[in-house]
Amino acid sequence: MIGGVNLESVSQSMKNMMGKLNASDRYRKLVHHALDDSDVQSFLEQNKQSLDKDAIVKSLSNLYEFVTEKSKIKNGQNSTIPGYEPKLVLNNHLIDVSYRPTKETINSRKQKQLQNRIKMLMMPKDVKHASLHDFDMDENSSRLNVLEQALNFVKNYHKTNQWIPGLYLYGSFGIGKTYLLGAIANKLAENGVDVTMLHFPSFAVEMKNSIGNNNVADKVDAIKKSSILMLDDIGADSMSSWVRDDILGVILEWRMQNHLPTFFSSNFSMEKLEKEHLSVNNRGDDEPLKAKRIMQRIRFLSKECLMTGDNRRPQ
Repeated sequence: MIGGVNLESVSQSMKNMMGKLNASDRYRKLVHHALDDSDVQSFLEQNKQSLDKDAIVKSLSNLYEFVTEKSKIKNGQNSTIPGYEPKLVLNNHLIDVSYRPTKETINSRKQKQLQNRIKMLMMPKDVKHASLHDFDMDENSSRLNVLEQALNFVKNYHKTNQWIPGLYLYGSFGIGKTYLLGAIANKLAENGVDVTMLHFPSFAVEMKNSIGNNNVADKVDAIKKSSILMLDDIGADSMSSWVRDDILGVILEWRMQNHLPTFFSSNFSMEKLEKEHLSVNNRGDDEPLKAKRIMQRIRFLSKECLMTGDNRRPQ
C-alpha cells in the first residue's frame, strides 16, 4: 500500500493518464521500468505516509531520471553530473532527485585536502605517497626505534601542552630517511596538521637565485612559520656563511623562539654536522662559533635518531 492505495491502482492511474495523452508503448515501458527498480520501491514504501498516487504520477519523470542516472554509474558511464550519484528525496510532498558525491569523489576530495596540507618543495614525487605502514623496519632495531619515535610524535602532537621536538634522522645514503619524513608528513596531514617539507640544498640554491628579485625575506618568512617544518638532506652540499646564518639561522631562531617542531634528515650525526659541515663555509673559512650557534637550535628543535639499513637506491 502507498498513500492508501497499492501499486496496481497507481499503475492503473498512470495507464489512464497515458491513455489520455496518447502515450506510446515505449513510454509505458519506461514508466514500469522506473517503478520496478528496487531502490524506487524501497523509497516509496518508506515514505508511503507522505505520498499519494497523484504525487507519484507527478514525480514519474524524476523517478525515471533517478533510475537512468543510477544505471549510467553502474555501467561505468558518465552521469549527468560526473562524480555525483542520484538520491530520491521528498520535496514539498513530491519526489525529487538530489545528487550527492560518490565514494570515489569523497575519497578524491580527502586526498586533495591532505595534499593541500603538505607543501613539498623540490622533493621526489614518490614521497607524496609515503606511508608509515610501508616503512621497512625488519632489518634492525634502529629502524624500529625511529618508527616508534615517529609514531609517538604523531600520537602526542596536539595532545599535550608540553613542547615536543621533531626528529633528526641521520644515517648513510639511500636507507629511507626521506621516505620516513614523507610518511610522517602524510600521517600528520591526515590529522589536520599543515606540514612544509623541502630539500634544503635545493632551497639554498633557490634563495641565492632570489637575491636579485628581492623576495628572499618573503620566502624565508613563509618557511619559518610552518606548523611543522622538515628540512631534508641538510649537510649534503657545502654551505655559504650567508645561507647558514641568514637563511638557516633565521629559520631555526624563529622556530626555537616559537616552539615549532622541526625535522631534519642528514648523512651526518649532529656532532659531525657541526664540526665537518657547518664550521667550514664554502670558501674554506673556519667558523666554529657560528656553527655551534646553529647546532644549539637544531638540538633544541629535534631529537637525534640514528637510522641504518641497506641502500635502496638504484645502483
